[in-house]
Amino acid sequence: MQTTQQNRKEILYFLAITLFLSSIFYALIIQAGSMQTLGGLYVLGLMWSPGAAAIVLSLVFKKSRALGWRPGKPRYLLTAYFLPIAYSLPVYALVWLTGLGKLDLANLPSVPGLLTFAIGTVLLSMFSALGEEIGWRGFLLPRLTQLMGFTRATLLSGLIWVLWHSPLILFADYDTGDTPAAYALLCFFILVLGISFAFAYLRLASASLWPAVLLHASHNAFIQGLFNPLTLNTGSTTWWIGEFGAGLAISAILVGLIFWQLGRKLPPDKIS
Repeated sequence: MQTTQQNRKEILYFLAITLFLSSIFYALIIQAGSMQTLGGLYVLGLMWSPGAAAIVLSLVFKKSRALGWRPGKPRYLLTAYFLPIAYSLPVYALVWLTGLGKLDLANLPSVPGLLTFAIGTVLLSMFSALGEEIGWRGFLLPRLTQLMGFTRATLLSGLIWVLWHSPLILFADYDTGDTPAAYALLCFFILVLGISFAFAYLRLASASLWPAVLLHASHNAFIQGLFNPLTLNTGSTTWWIGEFGAGLAISAILVGLIFWQLGRKLPPDKIS
């Protein structure tokens, strides 16, 4: 187990380097006016800023193996893959059924197309997600957990994750809906804190960062790449769907409560 002082030092170094690298890409994205500039290259650089900071520090402190490179047990990977579908599909189905949004049948993929999406798009999404997860769950979370336990470490890491995204919501076009920025940020805040408990549990229980990478990739692929495009706006739709709507925020609270209970029961060797 690392000493408290060493943990704190490594966490501060990590946050400082991540902030420095991220600020470069914040500036580029905000100046360009779009996250899609250069095919999303600036966003990819931003997403790899936490990972780059973690890799550099792990090499400096000679702890690269502690990032969680082993794949872990298949059950954690399967849980990570299907969990975003479980907490998002009921929200979208309810929106479609109630008329809060309309299912766009014209864009509904064929079965082969859906299978290609479910495998290919998620695998592609894992590359960008890996950059974040090496940092947030590979490096930061285990050190925070050693300092303050599962619950407080998850909440703090989730808060940092929200703050890291905030410039893209407030000053760029991450939130493309028509709701007020304060509402979008509030819904995103609740969503991220809720699912952070799932990320934390899967990372610590499996002793691997790969379930967190897969969960992140699956979340982005299915919500941003499938369910949002399938939903036509009928007036108030953006208030309910996506990462900035109330539907997923409410769903994430349930996810958070479930994985908070599971995380509290982790054996001591998983959080030390």
